[in-house]
Amino acid sequence: MGTDTVRTDAADEAADRRREQRGWYFYDWACSVYSTSVLTVFLGPYLTEVAKSAADPDGYVHPLGIPVRAGSFFAYSVSLSVILAVVIMPLVGAAADRTGRKKPLLAAAAYVGAGATAGMFFLDGDRYLLGGLLLIVANAAQSVAMMLYNSYLPQIAPPEERDAVSSRGWAFGYAAGSLVLVANLILFTAHDSFGMSEGMAVRICLASAGLWWGAFTLIPLRRLRDRRAPVGETKEATTSPGLRQLAATVRDMRRHPLTLGFLLAYLVYNDGIQTVISQASVYGSEELDLEQSTLIVAVLLVQILAVGGALGMGRLSRRYGAKRTILGSLVAWTVILAAGYFLPAGAPLWFFVLASGIGLVLGGSQALSRSLFSHLVPPGKEAEYFAAYELSDRGMSWLGPLLFGLTYQLTGSYRDAIISLVAFFILGFALLARVPVRRAISDAGNPVPDRI
Repeated sequence: MGTDTVRTDAADEAADRRREQRGWYFYDWACSVYSTSVLTVFLGPYLTEVAKSAADPDGYVHPLGIPVRAGSFFAYSVSLSVILAVVIMPLVGAAADRTGRKKPLLAAAAYVGAGATAGMFFLDGDRYLLGGLLLIVANAAQSVAMMLYNSYLPQIAPPEERDAVSSRGWAFGYAAGSLVLVANLILFTAHDSFGMSEGMAVRICLASAGLWWGAFTLIPLRRLRDRRAPVGETKEATTSPGLRQLAATVRDMRRHPLTLGFLLAYLVYNDGIQTVISQASVYGSEELDLEQSTLIVAVLLVQILAVGGALGMGRLSRRYGAKRTILGSLVAWTVILAAGYFLPAGAPLWFFVLASGIGLVLGGSQALSRSLFSHLVPPGKEAEYFAAYELSDRGMSWLGPLLFGLTYQLTGSYRDAIISLVAFFILGFALLARVPVRRAISDAGNPVPDRI
């Protein structure tokens, strides 16, 4: 009877864990449409046009009296959102770990971001300041929410399940991004048939992403649960300024140099990944003379194939381990960039082939990096450490664009600029290969999986 009770308890625990994991997947389903439809496709060009409509004869707008080229307003707004996130994330991460009340913080960040995104429906005429403010709030809130979301991974999945769980989360996100982007593209390309202007179609696409984000966030909020904070931590106040808190987190990470070593490797190769994603459309339009419709289809192709890529690389990790699979993906990224260098101009088919390769390695590279890092986080510091991880993901990805821009400035060739990014994958490979992940996991105080 005692054995039966143990089995029943174990089965109930496993069922509760699966239910919580399924709820966790749905936050990626909820928020990924913001990254895909809003940031990647629609908001940049539209906000730039709104800013241009408000510009003076010299092409400048003047937020707070500061002269800014209308064409740079979107990029500056994104940069300000990153600065805001850098200040907020360490504070929120430390508070989540110390109080154990992660879910209310996730809800607050998600609904602030979703509300700001839905508010983009009112971005018309010359309201560029409204657009910049909403972008800064939404982007910073998205970063904070993703940090909290990621920090759940080591709590809802035992070590042997983390690669698969992380991969499914990414797959859910890419699937949602693809689904909503298809609907948005139908509305955008056929706006005349629906009796609306192109601007109205874009505003509906932007607002729908916010409504989607807010509606599906209800699922993880119902299924995820808070964990009791470690004894003695709950009374500790979180009053340090954000940058001071970040410095404290980094000092704590110095006690785990192997974790810091992995984070450095991730910072390098992820910078390369993010730069490829952000500059691929520039390369396609400026160097390969491809039309906007071709570039949008390529974005959609990446989203769709990233679903299978994330799941497929999750299966590979079960056989070869997460570290080896990530290293293999970095080799694949290098090959993709080399192939991109030789792509002929005016050939959409070959650009689609390149986009397919990116999609197949993109999701898996990100999913397995997240799950591997989760093994290297000391228990009780999940949100605090994932704040540093999220900063590496979002706040530090500036070296790649800088190298890309400098290479183009010096050579006048986007082909040279795109091939220069190979350096990030080669250096990231070398740094990751040097990290003894089994010892790093043990030093962090976590059980070491059979295959990692």
